[in-house]
Amino acid sequence: MKKSICSFLICAVLTLGIIDSITPGSGYYGGNDISSVSAKTKTDYSKYNNTKSGFGLSLNKEHKKPGGTLAKGVKKLSSYNAYYVDEKAAKKKKKVIYLTFDCGYENGYTKTILKTLKKNKIKAIFFVTEPYIKANPKLVKRMKKDGHLVGNHTCTHPQLPTKSVSQIRKEVSQCEKTMKKLTGYSMDKYIRPPEGCYSQRTLKVLQDMGYSTIFWSLAWHDWDPSNQPGKSSVVNQFKTYYHPGMMPLIHVVSKSNTEALPEVISFMKKKGYKFGLISDFALKPGEKAKKTTKKSATEKTTTEKATTENTATEKATTEKATTENTTTENITSEK
Repeated sequence: MKKSICSFLICAVLTLGIIDSITPGSGYYGGNDISSVSAKTKTDYSKYNNTKSGFGLSLNKEHKKPGGTLAKGVKKLSSYNAYYVDEKAAKKKKKVIYLTFDCGYENGYTKTILKTLKKNKIKAIFFVTEPYIKANPKLVKRMKKDGHLVGNHTCTHPQLPTKSVSQIRKEVSQCEKTMKKLTGYSMDKYIRPPEGCYSQRTLKVLQDMGYSTIFWSLAWHDWDPSNQPGKSSVVNQFKTYYHPGMMPLIHVVSKSNTEALPEVISFMKKKGYKFGLISDFALKPGEKAKKTTKKSATEKTTTEKATTENTATEKATTEKATTENTTTENITSEK
């Protein structure tokens, strides 16, 4: 009798616990996921600040890393796998630049941009919207075939803090699906928030979706085809504000950008800059930093030197011992 009562009480407690953990709108009731609780990650997004912030810069003419706007609640962008500059390159004054292009719609210039990049053997990242993919699947395929990254720029280009968690997920995942369906390529897990509008909550949602959020460290008024800055103005932006680890935001709809790109590339090369891909430094959720080639080469040299010295010492004994020891060392080294 006592065992029966105990079993009943345990079952009752477990049942109440399960019911209490289910919240309306979380998906368990079959309705739309409009709550701030993630059913997939168990993250309570209501704990993250959703104050809308536009990403801005404080530029300088000393060719140093510019300051970037942090949304409320965000102490460090990289904590959310978000970046606007290569911090290590900036700190070490490493001359590297990462070209990033935004593709909201096609205006007839992307083919020329791709041709310029290919001619100069430069790889970049293109952030595409769903309408862009639908209208230009062949162009997107070409981007991938040329070795470029293709990132997410959402479906409808909304200000993400104004959307619910489920709506943000749909904006991102639907763009992914369209990319795969129409091009056969998977989308690279990098996203640029439309208009640079973000919040602590949006960064967390995107991070939980496996994305690295990419902002920029240089931008200018280039998105309006009817109000272009001019080729010389774009080139002057780079001459005035270039800095180690920079990530310029370049809109593909711009005639000025397209005309200026060859000269920009030439100028940056003369300044000793190399062109990299953001995947060289921008870590995605769960991804670990790669070991530098320099360190690996040093370790290899040290190992080879030690092996040579040991072999020389062993040679002084007998040829038989040398052969046996060398064989043993090679097997150990291979393991």
